[in-house]
Amino acid sequence: MAEILTSKAAMELEDKYGAHNYHPLGVVLSKGKGAKVWDVEGKEYFDFLSAYSAVNQGHCHPKIVGAMVEQAQTLTLTSRAFYSDALGVYEKYITEFFGYDKVLPMNTGAEADETALKLCRRWAYDVKGIENDMAKIIVCADNFHGRTISIISMSTDPESRVGFGPYTPGFIVIPYNDLDALKVALKDPNVAGFLVEPIQGEAGVVVPDEGYLKTAFDMCKANNVLFIADEVQTGIARTGKMLACDHEGVHPDILILGKALSGGAYPVSAVLANDEIMLTIKPGQHGSTFGGNPVAARIATAALQVVKDENLEERAENLGNIFRAKMRSIDSDMVELVRGKGLLNAVVIRPKNGKTAMDVCIKMAENGVLAKPTHDHIIRFAPPLVISEEELAEAMNIIEQSILSFD
Repeated sequence: MAEILTSKAAMELEDKYGAHNYHPLGVVLSKGKGAKVWDVEGKEYFDFLSAYSAVNQGHCHPKIVGAMVEQAQTLTLTSRAFYSDALGVYEKYITEFFGYDKVLPMNTGAEADETALKLCRRWAYDVKGIENDMAKIIVCADNFHGRTISIISMSTDPESRVGFGPYTPGFIVIPYNDLDALKVALKDPNVAGFLVEPIQGEAGVVVPDEGYLKTAFDMCKANNVLFIADEVQTGIARTGKMLACDHEGVHPDILILGKALSGGAYPVSAVLANDEIMLTIKPGQHGSTFGGNPVAARIATAALQVVKDENLEERAENLGNIFRAKMRSIDSDMVELVRGKGLLNAVVIRPKNGKTAMDVCIKMAENGVLAKPTHDHIIRFAPPLVISEEELAEAMNIIEQSILSFD
């Protein structure tokens, strides 16, 4: 039987034996169900981070866990050296679900982003005809696509980037939500792709102007450039549509998914594209031992089905409107701005009497709601999409009272 740890003991173990590459809030969680989690002492919290939108379907969803357990008892891993009876079924399901010819299965969001970069470059040379090693990909300032060497090479975040050079070349960084800058960058004949987050999550839930995605997509089409959407955080119903790109009717040339693709039960990511792009990569040129394993295939299928069966797109849209209205009604000068789509939202906190967004998050945790700041002054709020209206109301009252306690 596993030793039962106190919160203090669990935190001390992580601090002593784990790398110090995270700075967690001082809460040690041991159980989750639906929109709630419990710490090792049994205190209950509303989870308003959802593992950075990985747990859209709620903690420990029985259909997802059931699919995982059933497959894990039969066959867990074959590697891609052999076929499995789970992968093809999943590939058919997800490609039809999102409307693409092919899927390339991976494990993490960063891996999926790296896969998309490789696909874009290979397409540039084999299809567009760009001279070898000359392809460029346009990205946006304040992006967050992961923390691999190539991805931090296109980052403008000093915390992610500084001290890890030399950096991978081949990226053009332009301001986000700036179509004029995109127009200029697209004049370069060596540009092969435009990689963009439909909403910038880590930057503080930055929502672009209405029409930005559609116009950017059309500009890419006019210049024979691939429109690549990183929907790792915004996808799978989080913003009130199955994909955030759906708000503007954009069907990306390359679609990147992760996080909630497994409902938080397992590392599963995917890159989707049509044959002209996907078939440029041949056997031996890209892969992953665990990518597309039988457990991942069954889990991802179940996770997507749950989103459809439980109408989570509509729930996110409706509850998101309620949440933003409530946050905007809070009578405190600490609330500087509220923004978001669906149940991906942010409250910009104006420091008061030396108290910052982190202080607000600590107070909320004391009162039973878990969230974390991003960029010091912004609190991201992203509860599981299965949260009920009653639970949301209770959590919103806790958030309001926590903020007002600083007045």
